[in-house]
Amino acid sequence: MFPRLLAPHLIALAGQYPVVTVTGPRQSGKTTLLRETFPDRAYVNLEAPDTRAYAVEDPRGFLAQFQGGVILDEIQRTPELPSYLQEIVDATPTPGGFLLTGSQQFEVMGRISQSLAGRTALLKLLPLSLPELAAGGVDLSIDRNLLAGGYPRIHARNLDPTQALGDYFETYVQRDLRQLMAIKDLALFEKFVRLCAGRVGQLLNLHTLASDTGISHPTARAWITLLEASYIVFLLQPWHANVSKRLIKSPKLYFHDVGLACYLLGIENETHVSRHPLRGALFENLALSEALKHRLNRARHPNMRFYRDAGGLEVDLLLESGGMAAAVEIKAGATVAADMLGGLKRLETLWPQPLIDKILVYGGTGAAIRSGVRIVPLKGFAAALAELEAGSES
Repeated sequence: MFPRLLAPHLIALAGQYPVVTVTGPRQSGKTTLLRETFPDRAYVNLEAPDTRAYAVEDPRGFLAQFQGGVILDEIQRTPELPSYLQEIVDATPTPGGFLLTGSQQFEVMGRISQSLAGRTALLKLLPLSLPELAAGGVDLSIDRNLLAGGYPRIHARNLDPTQALGDYFETYVQRDLRQLMAIKDLALFEKFVRLCAGRVGQLLNLHTLASDTGISHPTARAWITLLEASYIVFLLQPWHANVSKRLIKSPKLYFHDVGLACYLLGIENETHVSRHPLRGALFENLALSEALKHRLNRARHPNMRFYRDAGGLEVDLLLESGGMAAAVEIKAGATVAADMLGGLKRLETLWPQPLIDKILVYGGTGAAIRSGVRIVPLKGFAAALAELEAGSES
């Protein structure tokens, strides 16, 4: 129902590498993407206990079944299997012979990097982007986009986002957490995640987050790492170049799926969204996650930073390209006010070379150019990013 922008890059890389590994959150569409793209491949779900037991107890016999290639779903459930895959692909490096999925970022990457370095292409599939939703015939208001997020199942089945995301989070806590880390007090962990949702778009301060949760600083750090590993949150790092003497060095906290952040904040409908004091931060989260998806869906590494200095100047997003930078400011308001452009103009005076582009993403509908700044609505952000990349490559 929803064409995935990653698909052509997946096909191309499967023609070059003996192994392709696709990671991403649970229910982001990894399995559907692989099975629809390679319908003739055998498929194995390693979540099934009997299948997993066979793979663990007799890995060579298990892999010998699949002479024509195979999709191995949730590879992190059999952490030793990549070592046996290495033997096979070294002996017979058939392009695209093994297609792997995993829903645990750091654990999967660790296993793959140890056993299949240089033998696998690594891709990430996040929930649906706005262009993918539009291609599937889904055109929502901004508040509805914030509430529903991008998990394909919610849109394909027209599910109530609050119920679906509540079930998603409950499953994550009960299943994935027990695989990744032994957390004794799940209620305390849930409090921690909800407090993270209340800090969307803010600088990460582990000391206050730990204090407000009632846990130690090392525990807070471990739990943030856990949320990153399982694709719940991502940290946007600051720009560290020597532009200013006093640059902020803490990352900012965002959720991979803004709908999940809304659920954790207790937001249950679009009216709640429109009146919520964090609507601006949630809009910023949505725009930044769209920029991240834009890169990952094209099999490219993220080129994203933010700028903030001790003097109070902040710009939401810096996009690096060929040693140059474009600056993006994000505002939820539907009307463009002059002060929305101030941060971009001030940054330009500090930057050692001309910015290749200045973009304001806002909550309105019209596009314009004002004072050298491209003003684009949220739904036009992906097109603006594509134009930016095309210009930097020409």
